[in-house]
Amino acid sequence: MSTLTDPLSYEFMRHALIAATLVGGLCGMIGVYVVLRRMSYIGHGMSHSVFGGAVVGYVLGWNFYLVAGGWGFISALLINQVTRRRQIGADAAIGIITTASFAFGVALISRGKHFTRNFDAALFGNLLGISNQDLLLIAVTCVVMAVVVFFLYKQLLFITFDPEVAPTYGVPSQWIDVAFALILAATIIVSIKIMGVTLIAASLVIPPVIARLLTNSFAKILALSTFFGALTGFAGIYISYYQNVASGATIVLLAAALFVAAMAFSVIKQYLPAGDAPGERTRIAVLPQDLDVH
Repeated sequence: MSTLTDPLSYEFMRHALIAATLVGGLCGMIGVYVVLRRMSYIGHGMSHSVFGGAVVGYVLGWNFYLVAGGWGFISALLINQVTRRRQIGADAAIGIITTASFAFGVALISRGKHFTRNFDAALFGNLLGISNQDLLLIAVTCVVMAVVVFFLYKQLLFITFDPEVAPTYGVPSQWIDVAFALILAATIIVSIKIMGVTLIAASLVIPPVIARLLTNSFAKILALSTFFGALTGFAGIYISYYQNVASGATIVLLAAALFVAAMAFSVIKQYLPAGDAPGERTRIAVLPQDLDVH
C-alpha cells in the first residue's frame, strides 16, 4: 500500500499525477480523430510548431500559453488551407510549415544561448514544473475540449470519414476544420510540460491505435482511447518516480507496451473460433446516411 501512497506525500507528485492523467485522457480522445483522419504526423509537427511560438513568447516576455497557443492555431489553419489545394499532401504541408516554425525557434535560441536551458523542459517534459495554475489550465482545457467534442461529435465524425460528402449534408466543413485545429492546438499546448515536444505525437497516436485493435465501434474507440491515455499517464508517473526515468518517456514506453499486448491479443483472437475478431476489418464502417448531422 505504501507503494501507492508514498509518492502522494510530495506536492509535485500529486500535481504530476493529476496533470498526466488529464493530459493522457485528452490526448487519447483527440488522437482518435487525428489517427482516423490519417494525420498522425500532425501531432509531431504541431508540437514542433508550438516550440517555435514558445521561443517567441519567451523572447518577447509574453505569456507562454497565449503565444504558443496562437502560434500553433495559426500553423494548424495554414496546414488545413494548404492541404485543401490538392496539389500538396497533408504530410508535405505539415513538414514544411511546422519544421520552418521549429527552425525559427532554434534560430532565436542560437542568438541567446543564455536561455537555452530553459527549453529543456519544453523538449522533454518537466515533472517538477507543474504549478497550480498549470493544473487549473489543464483541467479547464480538458472540460472545454470534452464539451466541444460532445456537441460536435456527429459533425467531426462525418468530416473524419467522408469530408467530400459532408458539405452536401449541411456540415460546415471549413468551420469544423477550424474548430478541430483549435482543439488540437489547445491539446498540444497543455501537454508540453508533461510530455515535451518530442513525445506528444506518441500520446496522440498510441492510445487510439490500441483501442482500434480491440473494437470496431467508433464510440467504443473514443471511450477506450481516452481511458488508455489516462491510464498510461497515471501509471507512467508512478513508474517514472520509482525507476527515476523521464516521465514523458515512461508514459510513452508504457503505452507502447500496451500496444504490443493489444496487437498480440488481436492476432490470437483471429485464430480463435469466434465471430468478428478485432483487427479483422481494416476500417470502421460508418455510412453518411446513418448520421444525423443537423
